[in-house]
Amino acid sequence: MPKLDTIIKAVESAREITFAAERYIWRNPETGWKEVKTNKYLAERFEELGYELTYAENTTGFYTYLDTGKPGPCVLVMAELDSVICPSHPESNPETGAVHSCGHNAQCAAILAVAKALKCEEVTKDLCGKIKLMAVPAEELLEIGFRQELREKGIIKYYGGKVEFMYRGYMDDVDVAIMVHTSGGSDKNFRFTKGSNGCMTKNFAFIGKAAHAGGSPQNGINALYAANLAMNAANSLRETFPDNDHIRFHPIIMNGGGAVNVIPERIEMESYVRGATMESFTRENKKLNRALAGAAASMGAKLHITDAPGYMPLINEVNAKAVAAELMVELAGEENCEITEVWNNGCTDMGDVSCVIPSIHPYAYGAVGTGHGNNYYIEDPERACIMSAKFQVAFISELLKDGG
Repeated sequence: MPKLDTIIKAVESAREITFAAERYIWRNPETGWKEVKTNKYLAERFEELGYELTYAENTTGFYTYLDTGKPGPCVLVMAELDSVICPSHPESNPETGAVHSCGHNAQCAAILAVAKALKCEEVTKDLCGKIKLMAVPAEELLEIGFRQELREKGIIKYYGGKVEFMYRGYMDDVDVAIMVHTSGGSDKNFRFTKGSNGCMTKNFAFIGKAAHAGGSPQNGINALYAANLAMNAANSLRETFPDNDHIRFHPIIMNGGGAVNVIPERIEMESYVRGATMESFTRENKKLNRALAGAAASMGAKLHITDAPGYMPLINEVNAKAVAAELMVELAGEENCEITEVWNNGCTDMGDVSCVIPSIHPYAYGAVGTGHGNNYYIEDPERACIMSAKFQVAFISELLKDGG
């Protein structure tokens, strides 16, 4: 790409604000639909660069345009505002347990570098169409109970931020979408895979009967024992999950009893059922529900299950992926790029976007540690933020040159 040197210089001029943003957002982690500080900080930086923002109604997130003034496609670039929860991380919020051991802080910093580079006339002068920059809340699918409360109040309709923003019409004018996720565990620059799992969410509660645990346990129904039996039953199903379907089931206990001398009356649990296709994870979910119900019945307990849509599987659009891969190699060298047909077992609401809009979801390295774990952090912001931004601006430029 002849303009690549111009793009590189424009992004490198944003180092100061980019690295400052990465540190601020790291120090102020907030989970989905609660990213008030992050949203405010990022929005202020965009406005300082001269962007006029449209804020999401009743919640966090915003979008803005850079219009070239020439007819052409609209390319959407996104970054995710939210954090995960990992209380054992040494830099997690001591009150909430929130921490960016997902790398979203670097993604937000990178989109700020993209925004600044696009203000360089030499970068955009030969482009057509529009570039839409969007800060999106609530990608991490957690605190399902809280999100259900927001649904019941009419604040949101969908748990995930991108799905909600699509529902609100914020992506109606978009022709191509890109979201570069932070990644770790390699000294390379970029990773690109075929796609990733979708999922459905599960909230389920075993309802027993309270009684004195020492004096009259025969008068109770132990909901915790019912839950234990259910987990054993579910685990016994794992060998029946076809390997190519990439099924994952990983429940956690949200409420496990209140007093040691009382037979546990209610055990509340939360999980996803993940899979490579909607057909596969809905099929296996029925088997898991049968196992949970059978375990509850064996103890004389009741079971309440609430299944809800999670995220759709992500399929990277093959033509856009090919263009993106060429640019990655040109920027970083073939030896620093992992372009594969590997399938990821995680989930993202970018999957829902990919069902509606041609989309890509590559990864930029620069982090170390275990994703969502207590040893994850951004080791190399140059790769995680600046190199990511260089690729994103190059991809935009490639799509919008020559009349699009």
